[in-house]
Amino acid sequence: MRRIINIHGVDDVRLDHISPPCPDDADIVVDVRACGICGSDLTYIKAGGIHRQPNGVTPIGHELSGDVAYVGKSVTDITVGQRVILNPMTTPSAIGSGGSEGAFSDQVLVRQASLGINVFPVPDGISYDIAALAEPLAVALHGVNRLQARAGEKIVVFGCGPIGLAIQLWLLDRGIHDVIALDVADSRLARASALGVRAALNPTKINLVDALKKLHGTARVFSREAVGTDAYIDAAGATNILSDVVNMAKYQSRMAVTAAYLQPVQIPLGAMLTTEMSLTTAVGYPTEMPTVIEAMPRLKNQLEQLISHRFSLDNFFPALDIARAPSSAKVIINI
Repeated sequence: MRRIINIHGVDDVRLDHISPPCPDDADIVVDVRACGICGSDLTYIKAGGIHRQPNGVTPIGHELSGDVAYVGKSVTDITVGQRVILNPMTTPSAIGSGGSEGAFSDQVLVRQASLGINVFPVPDGISYDIAALAEPLAVALHGVNRLQARAGEKIVVFGCGPIGLAIQLWLLDRGIHDVIALDVADSRLARASALGVRAALNPTKINLVDALKKLHGTARVFSREAVGTDAYIDAAGATNILSDVVNMAKYQSRMAVTAAYLQPVQIPLGAMLTTEMSLTTAVGYPTEMPTVIEAMPRLKNQLEQLISHRFSLDNFFPALDIARAPSSAKVIINI
């Protein structure tokens, strides 16, 4: 029997015991060593699962690394014992996001396994915990790419959770040193400062517009004095962020939204019209995973800053409480 975390209903998540996986010739089985708790997992739990059939379950966990335990006879480029990272977006079973497999488990079945598509080697010298960050790091890098962030720009990042911190890391790595990080949790702001952002601020304790004018300068939009920030990324999801940015933004500034909004928000399109501001969104990581894995050895010291807690699978439920707290960063489950 293997252990697995399943959603059975709204706020009903359990550690179940199920049979071992039954792979076909094109499949592999991975012994999971580390899996991060994602904001998506928390959302799925609130919603009672995703694509869950009546009386069925939703297995969760998709940020994983581990060891290959079994290789089907038609798989020629993966070996037993190989340390691997999985790309859950390219697995036929949609690991951890509504399919039949989840990675908060002793083992996970990877259908139609293919090296470089849904299975990647862990770089030498990289721990399982750091390797498990590949998926959220790829989400963050896709947001930075969608923003078309360039060296020398002045950028504001809303949110210093795992994705927000990873966005800041990629911006700094790209040579963008004038990064302002915003969050309401002191511990998260401290992590942003440790990464090397120019300033880490709590927007509820300051006049944000005045602070950004001091840090990024000012610009004119017709008769209005705007802040001099070039671009913004929303990794927080607070309902006021979009309208606040539009109302303070300069001419032809840019914004990318990576946060998940579950309710409609208002946007002052009149103000947006006068600035010719660009607004885009980013979800997933269609091309970024190989770039992330290649960069891990170079960035491994900074990547440690993204992990705030580690728990065993048997202590998943206390870990879940920590992951829900605004003071946490990435919570890793070690298996």
